[in-house]
Amino acid sequence: MVLDTRVTRLLGIEHPIIQGGMHYVGYAVLAAAVSNAGGLGTVTALTQKSPEDLRAEIRRVRALTSKPFAVNLTLLPSLAPPDYGAYARVIVEEKVPVVETAGRNPAEWITFFKKHGILVIHKCVAIKHALTAERLGADCISMDGFECAGHPGEDDVGNYVLLAKAAKKLTIPFVASGGVGTGSQLAAALALGAEGVNCGTRFMATTEAPIHDGIKRALVKGDERSTTLVMQSVGNTERVFKNRVTTEVREIEKRNPGKIEAIRERGELPEEFSGERRPRQQRVERGDRHGADRRRPFVRRVSEEDGRRGGGNHHGAARRFGARAVEAVTRAS
Repeated sequence: MVLDTRVTRLLGIEHPIIQGGMHYVGYAVLAAAVSNAGGLGTVTALTQKSPEDLRAEIRRVRALTSKPFAVNLTLLPSLAPPDYGAYARVIVEEKVPVVETAGRNPAEWITFFKKHGILVIHKCVAIKHALTAERLGADCISMDGFECAGHPGEDDVGNYVLLAKAAKKLTIPFVASGGVGTGSQLAAALALGAEGVNCGTRFMATTEAPIHDGIKRALVKGDERSTTLVMQSVGNTERVFKNRVTTEVREIEKRNPGKIEAIRERGELPEEFSGERRPRQQRVERGDRHGADRRRPFVRRVSEEDGRRGGGNHHGAARRFGARAVEAVTRAS
């Protein structure tokens, strides 16, 4: 049985699995590995310090795979916004086949990318936003439920509600994003009307993900209570892994909530969280071994079962995920 959906046909991929954009994780080596395994790998544009750095990273992807891949361009509130136009122009100049947009009103960017023949997947946390993106010309919607890591929006609606509603309201294909990490969960998303899934955290526990092995082990060891929400008080909610910094941020919010600018003026936002420390220093303190991980040859699934066996095997995460999804769909049909 092959999982043939509108998403696989639209994107030219084998499995209806998209590796979502992730800051400081979505580098060429991970994106290429996912694409080579039959999914759609994604490079995160704003992880690159400049548009020219993004150009170089896109070319690294092409040196590692001939398969389709995407670039994520996230448009979020910022006191010092990047030059989105310059990043977008590089994406066009490098003829990237697919762009994943997220954040604020995408009208300008959907029009821009579509004019240059680029497929657009837009991430949405509400049906009304998905309908707007569809009307603007998006090719596919990524429905982000409240379960998702990163930015789940401010409406707190889970995927069981969002996906069922999207199936009734949308005419373009959509994928489920948030809380998906197994083949059976992909099968459940398909049953609710989605035509694929978008996974982020799921791909952090792979060999090519440029984060320290200790972080990968923590993710595998974690349970359903290991995440928390921060930045709710300033209207920019983020679901993150619980640690010292998130505890500090939540205490600040509880003590004296306010808009981002006001908190920053009071000097209370931890510098680790605000991103004001130098990127290299941040990466070192996270235990980031990006250079070493780039040289590793292939995605290796790091699952709870593999961890108990003390290592895991060397099949591609996306390929194994896809195979298990097929098995799950077969059992359910």
